[in-house]
Amino acid sequence: MLNDTSSVLNLLRTRKSASAKAMTEPGPSAAQIAEILSLATRVPDHGKLAPWRFILWEGAARAAFGDVMRARWQALHPEHGAETLDAMRALFLRAPAVLGVVSTAAEHPKIPVWEQQLSAGAVCMNILTAATAMGLGCQWNSDWVAYDAEMAHAMGLKAHERIAGLIYLGTPAAPLEDRPRPDAGALLTRWSAP
Repeated sequence: MLNDTSSVLNLLRTRKSASAKAMTEPGPSAAQIAEILSLATRVPDHGKLAPWRFILWEGAARAAFGDVMRARWQALHPEHGAETLDAMRALFLRAPAVLGVVSTAAEHPKIPVWEQQLSAGAVCMNILTAATAMGLGCQWNSDWVAYDAEMAHAMGLKAHERIAGLIYLGTPAAPLEDRPRPDAGALLTRWSAP
């Protein structure tokens, strides 16, 4: 059984993302979003910097931002036709809510930027785990918008900020299917002194 919430360990053993392409209403409630964000911030955070923040797209904001994505894609790819442009416009309409996790990592005298960025990744994973535990469908994507400077500006990101993840939240509209997982034992090396 996927996403077995009978225990924390069972949830971790069976956690499976839903597909953003197969999500529907209802999305998370305001109370669920608040709880997800509260749980998301319970991650390792060297120096207590809280090197992340959030952007939420829900309701009409998804379509309005879709217009921005469509226009930017058209500027980048003028050879693409209406079908592709419409697909770009509909990216955030695939799910009832899209939660952006912004890495605000910056140079610090003691805390490496890399550690701050890893903390933002941990926030993304906590969001997935919390949403799954609530019975929501969720998927962590980035999409091209996470890497485009013009889109970063449209999202309100500062020069040093980056999108760590765009997390789609909703109700799965299709059965979840697991995928092959790596053999963790095959990835383990036990260090020994030479």
